[in-house]
Amino acid sequence: MAPPQASGAKDPGKPVLAGLKLAAGKIGSFIFTVFVSSVIVFFSRWLVPGDPISFLLRGRSPNPEAIAEVTAIYGLDKPPLEQYWNWITGVLTGDFGRSLQYRQDVSEVILGRLPVTLGLVVMSGIMIAVLGLAAGICASLLRGTWADRAIIASMSGLAAIPSFVGAIVLIAIFAVQLGMFPSFGSGTGFWDMIYHLILPSLALALSFIAVVGRVTRSAMLEEFSREHVEVARSRGVTPVAVVIRHVLRNALGPILTVSGLLVAGLLVSSAIVEQAFGLAGLGSLLVSSVDRLDFPVVQAIVLIVVTAFVAINTLVDLLGPVIDPRLKAGEGAR
Repeated sequence: MAPPQASGAKDPGKPVLAGLKLAAGKIGSFIFTVFVSSVIVFFSRWLVPGDPISFLLRGRSPNPEAIAEVTAIYGLDKPPLEQYWNWITGVLTGDFGRSLQYRQDVSEVILGRLPVTLGLVVMSGIMIAVLGLAAGICASLLRGTWADRAIIASMSGLAAIPSFVGAIVLIAIFAVQLGMFPSFGSGTGFWDMIYHLILPSLALALSFIAVVGRVTRSAMLEEFSREHVEVARSRGVTPVAVVIRHVLRNALGPILTVSGLLVAGLLVSSAIVEQAFGLAGLGSLLVSSVDRLDFPVVQAIVLIVVTAFVAINTLVDLLGPVIDPRLKAGEGAR
């Protein structure tokens, strides 16, 4: 007969079960949030002034036969709940309906613009991560010196610069005066697109670099004051190892959380930057679709942005305990 476990012994399956419960809760919250967002996005169409039928019939006499034909084609004659059900079931299969202004499937219109916006956001994210972390780490290591104060002042200045102002300044300096980068269009081919997106990505990233830099500095300074860092130093651990293993690793939790929240800012600000640089991306498509009352395109882009934002923040929540084990310990303590 096996001896009974000691009362203080830990069940090895408990951490795994707790992790599965946490993941299931986060995923359930993600699904619920996206569902509520889809309801709001779809039914907000009735709150916006303007009539899609009038847009579709522009240039034509609005006789009853034409109105009835357009209404039937786009399913506008059905009850709102039935319209939502048809729309959301189509979305789940990749069918967002037909664009009113382009007269083609919304998914085709979006896929044609997606590479530019995706490239812009990814390049901006890389700049934010590299430059923001570098500025915050340098400021924390040089704390109290003139260099630290200079970095803080620079980050405060960058944080106050709107994206469109940054775009104008970058175009004036690097495109007009120096001629180093193009100021308009997204190029042809992969590498040409990357070249064209350097200035727009920097314009989009400027203020977010400052945010990540300041958060990194604050988080690292807090970790420097903790007892385990002093213990590591007293045991002869090298300064580089102290910074990487004991300070930066533990500071990644708040940095990652803030970075996840910045995704929404990147996606929203990309519309301004795309307009400034003449990029054919989702942001400029959203602006033109709102102006022309192209409801299917607007609904699709807004839902994609909301879903991406919620998905990334859910991923950040799930990765938090992996990056910072103290969060996992806190979950277990409860």
